[in-house]
Amino acid sequence: MDAQIKSSVGSAILHAKCPQCRNGNMFKHNWWQVGKFIKFYQHCPNCNLRFDREPGFFHGAMYISYAMIVAMVTNVWFVLYFVFDNPVMEVYIGVIVFLNIVLLPIFFRYSRVLYLYAFGGVEFNDKLNKHSK
Repeated sequence: MDAQIKSSVGSAILHAKCPQCRNGNMFKHNWWQVGKFIKFYQHCPNCNLRFDREPGFFHGAMYISYAMIVAMVTNVWFVLYFVFDNPVMEVYIGVIVFLNIVLLPIFFRYSRVLYLYAFGGVEFNDKLNKHSK
């Protein structure tokens, strides 16, 4: 099969791949592995790109994580308020705390991935992609 396979930006972000080669993983373990989901490669295993662009680079990812949490809290409030006819505050707080704990690995990972793609100053290099011919 001679079809050229290219990884799209959306697919690379979804699978937490390197922005330069879109092939190397950014994280060492899967997001569902409790206690290991934060293990982050310093360099891409495929093209050796340094992910941490400068000291403290990923501190900015906290703003993306904050935006994700605010969006989640707002959506939960709308659903609970309008669908379940104004639930008690304990239910609202319990749902928010539960979702924050469950979604923590996803928020952590994708805030870093999105921040690197948006502000890392890294461009895709097709020659580094193992799948390209």
